[in-house]
Order: sequence, then structure tokens, then C-alpha cells
Amino acid sequence: MSDTVVVRRSAGAGIEVCTLKRPPANALGLPIIEGLHAALDEAAGAKVVVVSSEVPGFFAAGADIKHMSSIDAKSFTEYGDRLRGVLDRLAAPDRITIAAVDGLALGGGLELAMACTLRVGSASARFGLPEVKLGLIPGAGGTQRLPRLVGRGRALDIMLTARQVPAEEAHAIGLIDRLVPAGTAEKAALELAQELAGLSLPAQQAVIRTVDAAFDLPLEQGFRYEVEQEQELFESGEAREGITAFLEKRPANFA
Repeated sequence: MSDTVVVRRSAGAGIEVCTLKRPPANALGLPIIEGLHAALDEAAGAKVVVVSSEVPGFFAAGADIKHMSSIDAKSFTEYGDRLRGVLDRLAAPDRITIAAVDGLALGGGLELAMACTLRVGSASARFGLPEVKLGLIPGAGGTQRLPRLVGRGRALDIMLTARQVPAEEAHAIGLIDRLVPAGTAEKAALELAQELAGLSLPAQQAVIRTVDAAFDLPLEQGFRYEVEQEQELFESGEAREGITAFLEKRPANFA
């Protein structure tokens, strides 16, 4: 296991916490990228994964600019592919991932948070995609995920100005899902994780797939896809246990 990303099992069953710890700012260089890959391997059986930071003032400050300044075009492509690969793993619907953001989430750090299923931000958090200051654009999903979360106009405003978005505004526009007091993002994310871990993962995965399809499919096709997903859950998911538990007035015993 990398010493830049530490994995621990939380008090709740099926929950793993991946903590970034690469001072001074959790720059997303190869050490954290490889650490996240290793952490997700270790947390393969978890229903919910929380990504947090123990570096004061930072969730993650973005790409490793020093590394970028020293590489050629081929190495830049390889670096970007490796970063996108680990974010795609966080975004995959096979589990729920929660970003617990205290402090700054900028550039690749915000792209990391947006790749997660849900985002919990504290009042001290700030968010931004300042790549235009470097003559670049967000290249690890930022130009695609941000508009889906906040809409085209707000996404353009954030990226074209390179400004930092305070936590209250981020919550109001849908960039983060829950806003909590400063210093409590990980605690709140773990409470959310415990709530999620007690529910049916196959049903949750289907929710994620069908909601994502709403952005890609025409409405009528989306309706049909929803019906297909529900039918599959009834036939081969955990619906039988959920329905039986409801009728028997007991908690469902989901896997």
C-alpha cells in the first residue's frame, strides 16, 4: 500500500475510507494516482468508499505541475491517461463513492471529487477548475462532469474565469450534495456512508445507471431503460428480500 493514500475500514460494515496524505497540497502526481489505484484494489469488496484528506487546508490541489513541467508530450499523455483511469474507477457504478471535502479542491482535485458518486463539502471548502491560467483545460473529466452537475452556463463561468467557488455557492448550484460545518466533512460522509451501506447495492447501482442514462438517452428510451432495470431487480436482484422484509415489518437483510 502506498504511503500517500491510506485505507482503513470504518466502523460500518462494507465501508472503506481512502485518505490522501501527500503534503503540502495533495498534488495529484503519480504517487497519489498509484496510491488511489492500490487503495481501490484493497477496497474491492466495499459497498461504499469515502475519499478524504488529512492534509490541512486541502482536499487535493490539482495536477502535479512540477511533474508536468518536466515531461514530454508522450509522458503527458501517459500521465493524463493514468489519472483519468483512476477517476473512472471512482465513477464506475459498481459501488458508491463519496468525496469528503474540507479545504481546497482545485483542478484535478475537483475532478477527483466530481468523479465520486456524491460530494460532502464543509463550509471551509472551495472549488475550482483554474486550468486556463496554465493555458490548458480540465483534462480528467472536468469539462464533461461539471456541466452535468451545475449546467452549461455555470460551468462556463467557473472554468472561463478560473475562480474559486465557496462552499455555500457550490451547494446551492449542485456542485456538492451536502454542506456541513467546517472540519466535519469526513464525519458527515461516514454517517452518509453508513446509511447507504444498509440499503440494497444492486438497487443503488441501478439508480445510478438509470439517472446517468437520463443525460444520454432520449426520454422514451430512458423510460424503457428504467423499466428494464426494475424488471431485472425484481427477477434477480434483492427485491424479493426487500418486499418480504417490508411485509414482515423487519429490516431487510441485504447482502
